[in-house]
Amino acid sequence: MKKTLTLLFLILVGCIQLIADNNTPLIYKINIKQEIGPVTWQYLQNGLHLAEKEKADYILIEMNTYGGNVVEADSMRTAILNSKIPVYVFINNNAASAGALIAIACDKIFMRNSANIGAATVVDALGEKAPDKYQSYMRSLIRSTAESHGKDTLISQSNDTILKWKRDPRIAEAMVDERVVIPMLTDTTKVLTLTANEALSVGYCDGIAENISEVIVKHMNIEDYEVHTYNPTIFDYIKNILTNGIVQSILIMIIIGGIYIELKTPGVGLPIAMAITAALLYFTPLYMDGYAQNWEIIIFVIGLILIAFEIFVIPGFGVAGISGIVLTIAGLFLSLVGNVDFDFTGVSSDQTLKSLITVIVGVFMSFVLIITLISRIGKEGSLFRNIALTSDQEGFISVPEEQKLMIGKIGHAATVLRPSGKVIIDGEYYDAVANQGFIESGKNIKVIKYESSQLYVVEIKV
Repeated sequence: MKKTLTLLFLILVGCIQLIADNNTPLIYKINIKQEIGPVTWQYLQNGLHLAEKEKADYILIEMNTYGGNVVEADSMRTAILNSKIPVYVFINNNAASAGALIAIACDKIFMRNSANIGAATVVDALGEKAPDKYQSYMRSLIRSTAESHGKDTLISQSNDTILKWKRDPRIAEAMVDERVVIPMLTDTTKVLTLTANEALSVGYCDGIAENISEVIVKHMNIEDYEVHTYNPTIFDYIKNILTNGIVQSILIMIIIGGIYIELKTPGVGLPIAMAITAALLYFTPLYMDGYAQNWEIIIFVIGLILIAFEIFVIPGFGVAGISGIVLTIAGLFLSLVGNVDFDFTGVSSDQTLKSLITVIVGVFMSFVLIITLISRIGKEGSLFRNIALTSDQEGFISVPEEQKLMIGKIGHAATVLRPSGKVIIDGEYYDAVANQGFIESGKNIKVIKYESSQLYVVEIKV
């Protein structure tokens, strides 16, 4: 009997401990410590998904960024606003520009004592202020984000009911537009950036802390907790590398250079394999992020087909070749910008310029590569030595040098020369080219020169 009671007691203690463990709050941590762009957007998406999958109680973003692309920032702030799990942010030094927009979307903002938030004016690739239509969009975006947190109901000393914004939209707007003046803050004739204490005084900070642990214990009032951190996978790191502007330019160089070299050499070999691999590495991460759409990849392929058609089917270089080049470059460029079909709303001038520079650099590098490889073809020690015949082929000359002795000899045309054909001289057949016009079969001819391993003849008028 005593053993049975002891066993039941131990089972009861174990159950209580298990229940206590299950009640330990789970905090899922996501780091945003680089430029806002496709990579950080992917990290946030993955982190939010895993936090929901693991049934986290809170999501805590540790942020230190100077900003980035508006398109990804908008997607990130929307995902945060739609999250079923409360999302808090700890600004560990910087939440500038696009980072400020994302931070304002979070349910609570905590800041390090030396941290700053603000300066959300839209700028171009050179750091210059973008046109007002972009500023207008950003003003509305950041204002609506602040308004999404709603209002608090306050009772004044005279028992009047007062509704007050939890986060004043005008303060958010002042981070974009220097014309918005906030009387309670100094130096608001410039674009607004708040220190931690200033943010605390105007409701844009819910507490100051020096680290994540202090945020959780002091401001979230959680003593016993568990933290899981989103750690990027190897695939995420590879994707980060492939979406780097320099790497994308190199891939464009390999695509164009590889296709050109393959078209100029017989058979299917290494150049086309490299071009296909580079195209897959270029388009795959962009397609997965929603940048490269089906029609953009299709026009790229159509462009390549038109170029090949121009080279192999149509003599000279005309509409097909020019159209092919335009479509190929357009496909590469449009895959980099965040347009939806033919709607470019929200695509910043910064992103457009960056994408254009990436493609231009890639195309320029491909021309340099092509010129370099052509200059190396057939040279001793070159990887492309065997693509062309060289002058040191021992014991073999492709065309008999005796034909040089044919200059001045008389014969007649065995076939029509238009301008190439066959002639008979001293009873032997030779390949020949009419130096001027066409020469009918049977007409008398005279050899006038020998160039590029070819006899040139003229008709003798009788």
